[in-house]
Amino acid sequence: MYIGLDIGRQVVKLVAMEKSKTGYKVVKTAQRLIPDQNRPYDPEKVDLPIRVIAIKELLRQNGIKPKRLKNLITGISGTNASVKQITTMEMETNELNSSMNFEARKHIPMDGTDAVIDYQILGPNRNEVDKIDVALIACTKRVLSNHLDMIKDSGIKPGIVDVDPVAVMNAFLATHSLPEEGVVVLLDIGAVTSSLIVWGNQDMFFTRDLPVGIHEMVKDISVRKSLDYLAAQTELIASGVEAFKKPDEVQGAIAITDRSALENFVEDVRRTLRFYAKSSNQSHFTGIYLSGGGSSILGLDALIQERLQMDTVVFNPFSGMEIREDLIEGNPSQYTIASGLAIRGCCES
Repeated sequence: MYIGLDIGRQVVKLVAMEKSKTGYKVVKTAQRLIPDQNRPYDPEKVDLPIRVIAIKELLRQNGIKPKRLKNLITGISGTNASVKQITTMEMETNELNSSMNFEARKHIPMDGTDAVIDYQILGPNRNEVDKIDVALIACTKRVLSNHLDMIKDSGIKPGIVDVDPVAVMNAFLATHSLPEEGVVVLLDIGAVTSSLIVWGNQDMFFTRDLPVGIHEMVKDISVRKSLDYLAAQTELIASGVEAFKKPDEVQGAIAITDRSALENFVEDVRRTLRFYAKSSNQSHFTGIYLSGGGSSILGLDALIQERLQMDTVVFNPFSGMEIREDLIEGNPSQYTIASGLAIRGCCES
């Protein structure tokens, strides 16, 4: 059994998974809110000790003893890591390992002496013989050290460390195929930031962090409707995209005005996709899949589809897997990263 532990900024999510004859079997899902649910959420106050407490409580509530926990896979957020596709010569593994350190200094904007480098081969390059496409992944030693300290302080022996955008893509690939023509867009909406991932069988792998998440949207509603934070949060859950309308606006039609946080978010997605189209010469986006806690915002999929003119659906990471319905606690899509992390473990067994 492999456990994917998604340590978010507001919620810790867990997915326990194992291989089955037909693919994957989900053994358990669980979640734990990090801050006090009766107080306004402030990401600046969610420090390492608070996260450690939340991890310990999540494990305790689900009867998991930290010291006996094996096969754990955790992830570093896209904000704290860089992921970039490069093309390089096909070569032996030991040569490729040395080459990646050199390539990282050319392609990733961080001090090479303070970087931890990893990579994943994506496949042969479609334009050049004897060359391969590689996803180059890097973070600073401090980021990795802090992450490992958090796991150790929780009483757990650290296992595989992945990065969240790659986990999202792995969750998608476990239940879907990449399009032969065009690219798919994955949009994981978190508490503070969101990750946008683009990839196709014949096209460049791309990921970018967007600086808007649920927290910014709740703050915007709070200002617009003169509500305190908790009331604004309740309003977002109850009304979805309608919550961004001013009291005097007509209910019904999707129309967001005055550059709300939601409007800014959709525009960030539009600009990022334009950038991808310009840099990759690929503008055929086959569809958008929403995941993360923000994917449950009522009407968000319809709003994005209407604004961007792209088919938009909420992604279910457990689709087609062996799982009992009563195992899913809350919105299935919020477990996308944790599911992708668990899948990484299953694939390396």
